[in-house]
Order: sequence, then structure tokens, then C-alpha cells
Amino acid sequence: MLGLSRQEWALVVVTAIWGGTFLVVHTAVQHSGPWFFVGFRFLAAALFAVAVFWRSLRGITWREIGAGAAIGAAIYGGYGLQTAGLQTIDSSTSAFMTAFYVPLVPLLQWLVLRRPPRALVLVGAGLAFVGLLLVAGIGSRGIHLGTGEILTLLGTLPMAGEIILITMFGTRFNVGRLTVVQLLTASLLGFATMPVVGEGIPVFSWVWVIAGVAMGLASGLIQLTMTWAQRSVSPTRATIIYTGEPVWAGIVGRIAGERIPALAILGAALIIVGNLLSELQPRRRRPADAADPDQDPTDPGAHAAPNPSRSTEQLSGSVGDP
Repeated sequence: MLGLSRQEWALVVVTAIWGGTFLVVHTAVQHSGPWFFVGFRFLAAALFAVAVFWRSLRGITWREIGAGAAIGAAIYGGYGLQTAGLQTIDSSTSAFMTAFYVPLVPLLQWLVLRRPPRALVLVGAGLAFVGLLLVAGIGSRGIHLGTGEILTLLGTLPMAGEIILITMFGTRFNVGRLTVVQLLTASLLGFATMPVVGEGIPVFSWVWVIAGVAMGLASGLIQLTMTWAQRSVSPTRATIIYTGEPVWAGIVGRIAGERIPALAILGAALIIVGNLLSELQPRRRRPADAADPDQDPTDPGAHAAPNPSRSTEQLSGSVGDP
């Protein structure tokens, strides 16, 4: 349907869920400290994952634990900083600022994997950065970044790292084992951060309990689906789908009564356009049997047969967020 494979449709669905979680977290952290909530939601997610994958855990290896822990540390950093920021900024603002991680992915690939980005990536990153300034509230006296905005911006770095790590490890290890380890790691690191920042256990409230359990289930579903789907969906196509996350968050926030200033709406549009430009793959006319010079040879899509009737770029291999 619409030229999307079932893996790509799965990413569309979890992206919509992902966008809606911003408002849930924003509400929950009014009743709980951010790091406790991060630990609690990922503990719930980890228990859900253990219930699903407990059989496959018997053969877990140290390499799988290490890979899962690396992804979990990135999840902890990204979601933790984002959650801390949501204490003081609206869910819609957080979502659009978080979207800046999309053009960061190819830039980090340049830094870590030595893959120089295309010109469109730099143009897209520039547009997204301008949009980010507008969303953050640039005015006649300059840019006014509060604590929430700064924390949210910092959180985009580990979020971009998470995408790269999932791409690196998702095809090499068992998805169930990776999912359990990464969720447990994010939970333990969240709880461990509480005494460091002086955060105590919150007073009992059904708000953070229900939100945490719901977010835990959503986190487990998101991380499992991302790890599974990105085995056959190229990083480029996956990241384009993830671009819809702030749009869904903006829709949910609007329904809940949040209002975004006109200048911030323009900035949000620039972020989305910049994200799409940074992931656009230009094509050149070439013989049918020639390699595409613009196709990254490490991109899973580079080895797919160019058959337009196929629903996706199927790759061999066995199945191994938020």
C-alpha cells in the first residue's frame, strides 16, 4: 500500500505512537522527577520484553550484552535529557526541537564512520538549524534558551547515536536479547542518576504509575519494532519516516490545547523540510547494470534489486524504542 513495505508501515505506526508520547511524558513529570520516570518507564518496558523473549535469553552472549548496553546508554541519554526538558517546555516544542537529531545522523556518520555527507545533507542541516532557532524563540534580544530547551537539544546527540548503533548491531545479534538488554540498561542508568542530581522517589500518584506503565509498553513496542524493521529498511528511509514524529506530537498537543506561535510553526516547517532534504537520495540516469554512484555501499538498500513491484528491499538475515 502506497509503495511501503510492512516493515515501513510498522515504523509509521510506531512513529505516530512516539509522537503522542510527548504529551504523556510532559504530564507525568509534573507528578514525578524526570530520572525516576525514565527508570520506571524503561523498567516496565524491560519486564514486558522479558515476558516476550525469556526463552531466547538463555543463549545470550557477552557481545550481545555489550551491544545492547551501548544502545541502552544512548536511549538513556536521549530520553533522559528529553524528559528532564519536558518539565518546563510544551510537548509540541520538545517534539520539534528533538527532531533536530535527524540531520545529525549523517553528520555523526561522517564523524564516526568517516562517511562524508552529500551537499543536500549540509543544506538540510542548515535549514533545520534555522528552524530550531525559530522554535526555540529567537527574538530582538537574541536567542532565549531556557533549561528545558538546552536539555532537549543536548538529548538529540545520543538519539542520533541510537539510530547509528541500532543500524550497526541490529543485523548482527538476536533482536529479543538486544531489546531486553537495552531497556534494562536505560532503566538502571535512569535510577542511578537520581542520587547524582538529588532527586528523590516521588509521592505515589496514579498519573505517573499509569503513564509509566503505558510508556513502558510503548517503549518496548517502539524499540522492538525499530530493531526488527531496520534490518530490512535502509537508514535513509527509516529516518524519513521518523521525520513525522513531531508532526504527530504537534497534532496531539494541539488537541490538548497547546498553542505554537506563528514564528515557531515556520521554524517547525523548516526543521521538517531540512530533515527531508538531509535524507533525500539524488538519482542519476545510468545503465541498468551499472552501480548507482550516489548509493552508499553500506546502506542496506544498496544491495536490493531495482524492481519497482517489490514492496521493500528484502535482505537476508535472521531476526535478532521510544
